[in-house]
Amino acid sequence: MNLRKLIWEARWLNDKQRIEWYPTFWLMRIKVLELSPCWRKITILLPHSWIATNTGGSLFGGFQASLADPIAAMACHKVFPGYSVWTRSLHLDFRHEGVTDLQLRFRMTAEQEQRIAMELGTKGRSTPEFEYGYYLTDGTLCTLVKARVAIRPRGYRKNKGFKE
Repeated sequence: MNLRKLIWEARWLNDKQRIEWYPTFWLMRIKVLELSPCWRKITILLPHSWIATNTGGSLFGGFQASLADPIAAMACHKVFPGYSVWTRSLHLDFRHEGVTDLQLRFRMTAEQEQRIAMELGTKGRSTPEFEYGYYLTDGTLCTLVKARVAIRPRGYRKNKGFKE
């Protein structure tokens, strides 16, 4: 068993610890500020540190992308257990320099959840898109995140349909 899987499945860790201790995130020194029991609302602090800053003094976009990438998929995995879930696409729109600590704020609305549940019930799969963002300490939107998540039945394999 690898370390990532061990941490994710450890029963002695709570959900906040699972996120904070996830190997990549642990090295980033993130702090989960809010995690609703239903995983529909997540707020994570990405600290502005010497290791995370570029030569211009702002947070590396790669640090932001690394943290933003799995959050929507992790939430969907918790809300819709029994499905395989992964990030299908990720787009970051850097609107301001990340010169302070950043807060990643993710929300899954009731409408999104209902739409996904309906698609899973009728088609057996869903590919929703979520918009969330990183905010500077003064509340300014720093980076807009758009993540598309693939929710598929366990063991799903795309039919490649190769033609030769």
